[in-house]
Order: sequence, then structure tokens, then C-alpha cells
Amino acid sequence: MTLKVYTSLLLLFLVNSVWTRTVRQVYDEMDPEHWSRYTFECPQECFCPPSFPNALYCDNKGLKEIPAIPARIWYLYLQNNLIENISEKPFVNATHLRWINLNKNKITNSGIESGVLSKLKRLLYLFLEDNELEEVPAPLPVGLEQLRLARNKISRIPEGVFSNLENLTMLDLHQNSLLDSALQSDTFQGLNNLMQLNIAKNSLKKMPLSIPANTLQLFLDNNSIEVIPENYFSAIPKVTFLRLNYNKLSDDGIPPNGFNVSSILDLQLSHNQLTKIPPINAHLEHLHLDHNRIKSVNGTQICPVSIAVAEDYGFHGNIPRLRYLRLDGNEIQPPIPLDVMICFRLLQAVVI
Repeated sequence: MTLKVYTSLLLLFLVNSVWTRTVRQVYDEMDPEHWSRYTFECPQECFCPPSFPNALYCDNKGLKEIPAIPARIWYLYLQNNLIENISEKPFVNATHLRWINLNKNKITNSGIESGVLSKLKRLLYLFLEDNELEEVPAPLPVGLEQLRLARNKISRIPEGVFSNLENLTMLDLHQNSLLDSALQSDTFQGLNNLMQLNIAKNSLKKMPLSIPANTLQLFLDNNSIEVIPENYFSAIPKVTFLRLNYNKLSDDGIPPNGFNVSSILDLQLSHNQLTKIPPINAHLEHLHLDHNRIKSVNGTQICPVSIAVAEDYGFHGNIPRLRYLRLDGNEIQPPIPLDVMICFRLLQAVVI
């Protein structure tokens, strides 16, 4: 289980960074005749690297409009400009686009021509971070795999906007203006292959409804969440990385076995209002509880198996797997009690 999860996440992270290769270094090595073959269609405001003929670099050019995109382009970089509108005209010939980066522009929902995004049938990655969107743009390309909308002004999610996005693996909505009312029971319906959902830095007071069942990473930091509903994680049985730092969770807001979930390997509850360590599962590997109100640690109480079992070197089936424990910023005085070390024999680091 653990190996499969880490393999999936490794692939996700590699996809996020694979297009960062440097292409300009070959400019001086190209024969002028060979170079002209790739530049005759290149917009004068942009750069068309001969070693990467499917890419068009128009970033950091002070552009107010999207230039005409040549038909050969798969990867389009338009970040850090002054673009306000996305119209159909520049994309008439760009039927092979896979990747568009429009981060750090001035795009509003009214500036997106109706249907222009959904007509980009082959688009896989759409980056619209740091713009001025007030709602998730719709309709979207059905083949989309990543949608990044961080740091906008989004407070509304149109009904059914995600219903046909079966290939989407990452949805990033962090640092927007989402309230609980924006996340209905069917908001994420259709996201059957979602792996990462980031709703950190919004204005949520409750855990979001109906998270897609295949979600591996759920990020809810910097909200105002006070309560974890009973059996909440049974609906997302594959969740592996859970971040709830900087919320308002107290002991009363967590069910007796709220975080005793076998799929969770990394649990982050820093900067909350906990006075004791909640029950955890033996599979948990990383636990962040710094900057709460915890006064003491009792290994007998927090050990997910009995201390007697933990002391048995020959028993490996359910031996707790915790390797990292962070407790600084609480009211705990060192040293760590011996029964904690007896229970968590695989601990490699304890921060107190």
C-alpha cells in the first residue's frame, strides 16, 4: 500500500516539474537556416526555441493581449504579463495545445470568452494562478489533468463545472475566498481520478463535503475548521497526506478515533488548540502537533498498540511505524517519557 502511494505521488511531482528544462542555451549553436524554419511563425513578442519547437515563450513581456499561437505549439508560457482577456481568436490554429501557463496576469471571468477554454480539446494543464477570477471558469476542457487557480478571488464554484473532468488529478484552489456555502455535496462530483485537492487559505469553518474517493493529498491549512465529523475519512479511504495546520481544532472537535485511519501516513495538525495527542493508527509515519496546548505525553495512552506488544521485538505486524514526531511550541517539558520510545521504536526524530 505504502509503496503504491509513494509511486503515484512521485509520478505526480515529476509531472509538475518535468517542463523546467533550459532551452535557450542552444540558440548560438543553430545554423541560421535551421533556425529560420522554427521562427517564421513565431510572434515577434515571444521566443521560439529551436531545440523545443513545440514551445512558445511569451512570459515577462508586458503583453496586454495573447498573440496568435502557431499550430505547432503544445506548450505556451504567458505568465507575468498584463493580459486581461482570453479570446478565441489567438487559438484558432492552436489545436494541439497541451499546456498553458497564464499565472500572474489580470484575467477576470468576464474577460474569458464563452467556451474558449473548452474548445482546447487536447489541453492537459491549465495554470491561472495570481489573477482576478471570482469563480472557477467554465466550461473547461474535458481532458484536463491539472487545474491551478491559487491566489485569485474565487468565492463561487459553478454547478457541474467539474462533472466531466474525469482525468483531473490535481485541483489547486488555495488562497481564495471560498466559504462553506461554496462547497456543496455535488461540487466535486465527476473528479474520479483526483489525487491532490488543495483548499488551504480560504474561509472554511467545516470540513468540505463529498471529497472525491480517490484523493491521496488533502490540504486544508489556514482555514477556521473546528470539527472533524464522525467517520469523515471513511469516504476517502485512500487519503495519505492530510494537512490541517492553522485551524481551530480542539479536543472536543475530534471524534474518539477521528484520525485513527490506516491510510494516513502524514498527519499535520500544527497551530491548533489541542491539549492532548489524538488517537493515531499504527501505520502513521509523520505526525506534526507543534504549537498546540499539549502539556504532557503519555506513551501508554497514545500508543496505537499495547505497550506489551510494542516491547515484543519478534512482533512486526502491527508495530507502530511513526518515524517523525513534532511537539515543539507546546507546554511539554523534556525528556520524552520512556514508554513513548518503547512504543514508537522506529522513531528517527522527535522535536520538542
